[in-house]
Amino acid sequence: MRLDVHTHAFHPKIAHKVLEQLSGHYGIAPVGDGTLADLLDRVARAGLDGCVVHSAATTPDQVIPANAWAMSIQRDNPRVTAFGTLHPDYGPWEAQLDQLERAGVRGVKLHPDFQGFRLDDPRLGPMFEAMSGRFAVLVHVGDRLPPERNPSCPFKLMRVHADHPGLTLIAAHLGGYQHWKWALECLVGSQVHIDTSSSLPFIDPQDLAAIFRRHPRERILFGSDYPLFDPGQEMDALQRAAGLTPAELDELLCNGAFLAAPGRDAGAQG
Repeated sequence: MRLDVHTHAFHPKIAHKVLEQLSGHYGIAPVGDGTLADLLDRVARAGLDGCVVHSAATTPDQVIPANAWAMSIQRDNPRVTAFGTLHPDYGPWEAQLDQLERAGVRGVKLHPDFQGFRLDDPRLGPMFEAMSGRFAVLVHVGDRLPPERNPSCPFKLMRVHADHPGLTLIAAHLGGYQHWKWALECLVGSQVHIDTSSSLPFIDPQDLAAIFRRHPRERILFGSDYPLFDPGQEMDALQRAAGLTPAELDELLCNGAFLAAPGRDAGAQG
């Protein structure tokens, strides 16, 4: 199953507001309108079988509606695998994990930089342990601040990996947006999965080549970060930048198949 493992889609009532926030933070003009319909159209045009849609609750009171949205879009769209979210300031997080699990949601997204906590916050420890063996956890890693000052970084992510070896971790943005030199220092070559989202226009070609040379190829997952980038265009850009053959690109696109929600397969066209 060929998947885009890192996308976002928002309710039409709030999509335009979220796009303004994303554009303001990253200085990138989004390619789409942020709606699920636009995302699925682009996924189909790219020849992909499905996508993983992520949400991150920027405040504790957003945990319940964000997870309700995730469960609903996965239930109603055969090509969608949705990840839920948690926040360390939200109290009954165990019940949220149970609810997500009953709904067939297999993953949780954390974005420390936008959610307002540090990845080394000790309150996250019990959450990570509870998710071990039950959920994959995709973590936004990196930004413009150096590791010691940034809420997330490759070093913090690898400490989570060391403390919770049974947890399936995906470090977004090839191990750390704008933190690639530190990702190469401590994360690349490990058993942590990485995705390709929001990296290709910004990473030094030598760093990209080193990551692809040193990281287990089966643990590199394709992600576009829609609505910031288009899945089809990112597939083409990745093939060129990483020097992949068509067969190698196809293999990489299938690396995320283990994330697919129950009942999803290559024939699901919904």
